[in-house]
Amino acid sequence: MAFCAVALRLGALSLPLVLLMVAYTLVPTVCIFLQGTDAGAATWLDAIVILMLWLPVELNLGGGWVPRPAQGLLHTVAYGVAITLALILFLGFRGMKGMKYNLPRRMMDLVDPFIAFVAVAPILIILGLLLSFIPAFHVSGNLSVGGAAKTFGLIFVATALPEEILFRSLIQNWLMQKFGSTTAVLIVASIIFGCAHLNNGPQQLPNWRYMIVATIAGFAYGKVFQRASSAIASMTLHALIDATKHLFF
Repeated sequence: MAFCAVALRLGALSLPLVLLMVAYTLVPTVCIFLQGTDAGAATWLDAIVILMLWLPVELNLGGGWVPRPAQGLLHTVAYGVAITLALILFLGFRGMKGMKYNLPRRMMDLVDPFIAFVAVAPILIILGLLLSFIPAFHVSGNLSVGGAAKTFGLIFVATALPEEILFRSLIQNWLMQKFGSTTAVLIVASIIFGCAHLNNGPQQLPNWRYMIVATIAGFAYGKVFQRASSAIASMTLHALIDATKHLFF
């Protein structure tokens, strides 16, 4: 309903788009409902449903039916629908363990992101410069504490929170539940996160530079997620890394 309301407001609503959204939300819901709540820690159907929720948004399915000026906002709304539905299905109905969708329960959840930031940020900066992924360090003339805090907050809510729910609470957690909390699982989850950035700019697509940097960043996010009692820890690290890039590179 929210997606269709926004599409209508933007003059982009059409019958094919409505039918696509109905199928997009209905099919995963039916699959999880038929599987039931006692199917085990992590099933292959869970993985299929996660892909059903992620890939259509990632691949911009139905984008050809949306006018270009409306695509950006509608894509964001679709991402919000995907994350909300995922939480309802896997956290609310399925009761999947290990999603860590809760407030921090230990002090290290607040400390680990900053330790990881100090460790991984220099690596990402040096690699980003060598790959010509980021420009040279610079400081905006109007930079302020309030402005930096606002940037961090916006990135946390709009980028870090939904991406960490998808890539850590769902994808990495499914792998951990299925195969254990091993380094190999962490590497696989990191590569998946990196590959998700191949279709992102600003460099020419497929953006292999972004993939390399995102894979390394994803390893750090995943390691913090493994250690933490709350996904807020990896969200915080994610927002710190992205805000640093936005403010200084």
